[in-house]
Amino acid sequence: MEDTRHIKICDYQYPLPDERIAKFPLQRRDQSKLLIYHNGDISETHFSSLPGLLPAGSLVVFNNTKVIQARLHFRKETGALIEVFCLEPVQPADYAQNFQQTRHSAWLCLVGNLKKWKEGPLRREMTVKGRSVILTATRGESRGTSHWIDFGWDNPEVTFADILEVFGELPIPPYLNRATEESDKQTYQTVYSKIKGSVAAPTAGLHFTEEVIQALRQKGIDLEEVTLHVGAGTFKPVKSERMEGHEMHTEYIAVSRTTLLQLLAHLGDITAVGTTSVRTLESLYYIGATLRQQPDANEEELHVGQWTPYDTHPDLTTEDALREIIAWLDRHGLTTLHTSTQIIIAPGYTFRVVDRIVTNFHQPQSTLLLLVSAFVGGDWRSIYDYALSHDFRFLSYGDSSLLIRQHPKDKVPTDTSRQSITH
Repeated sequence: MEDTRHIKICDYQYPLPDERIAKFPLQRRDQSKLLIYHNGDISETHFSSLPGLLPAGSLVVFNNTKVIQARLHFRKETGALIEVFCLEPVQPADYAQNFQQTRHSAWLCLVGNLKKWKEGPLRREMTVKGRSVILTATRGESRGTSHWIDFGWDNPEVTFADILEVFGELPIPPYLNRATEESDKQTYQTVYSKIKGSVAAPTAGLHFTEEVIQALRQKGIDLEEVTLHVGAGTFKPVKSERMEGHEMHTEYIAVSRTTLLQLLAHLGDITAVGTTSVRTLESLYYIGATLRQQPDANEEELHVGQWTPYDTHPDLTTEDALREIIAWLDRHGLTTLHTSTQIIIAPGYTFRVVDRIVTNFHQPQSTLLLLVSAFVGGDWRSIYDYALSHDFRFLSYGDSSLLIRQHPKDKVPTDTSRQSITH
């Protein structure tokens, strides 16, 4: 088995010309192309055909996070423009509570043009809910590459969610090399987004329309949702030569007891929409393993570390792990698991929960490409070579793929409506 820590990121390079990066989405989401990878075989169709490719009675899991307008711009009296990019809440640390704050909120933020912000608060005035509001930002301690920023405003009837809605700008990915446009407010959200907290979209979900979701239901496919708030670290390049030098960002997850029961009922037949859903679902196994050893662990102690899957070798089954979490929720009178994960999924990883992945095409030398490689047994290059030679569009607004593990229960059903795209 490949030693994940010693993986050389240079082995995951491929040529990606700028013209292959989709700068805007298609007018109709589900008309994007879909690459199908199954046991080494590659074919293609349109995304709208997805329901015909999944077995009746299987389970599809979505990440229902919603992208927030996390970029705030302030102009100093000198004319210098300062960008404050909200990464994660720190006071209060709970997303929902923080968004409902009135007068004060604190976040860890990235600061653009930091050298121009030497001291004193930044301030900006704007109209919110028909009232004039002055927002201030005061810089606190640095934490790595981010800073503690205290926000304050002078209207108790305005929440921080209102502030972001009016003052904020949607943070589209930097590799699009363009400014955010009004249309991005709709196109850079999934149709099922609900829970505010991400600073990047779970982009595999951008292809789904209400029609595709309805077709899944009509086929008898069960649908469940988890929440993972995507951080800016999802765009963090791997700068170390080997993976042991790369630090994964922490992401906050929530999984309901109902979803855990559905996972139990569908083991061996689970499709994850996006790498964020994969990381959430795979983290559950290690959370259950922790609870087997520490039945009274708290939510912080359930955090899954970056190297946990490679440093620990639990002997419990996936079913046992899920039951441990359900029992823990019941003991604490809880209906939802809230914790965090730094899990890195790369070659050498053993998948415990996920059997199929719907995912876009990822950047060269990225941890997301490592995840794809781990899932397809190292055969990622044949997938990307096919996509590059068959006019697939890449990255967030690009086309999609359905990756299917070699699994005894997995069979791609014949779909008479499926057609290959001609070029």
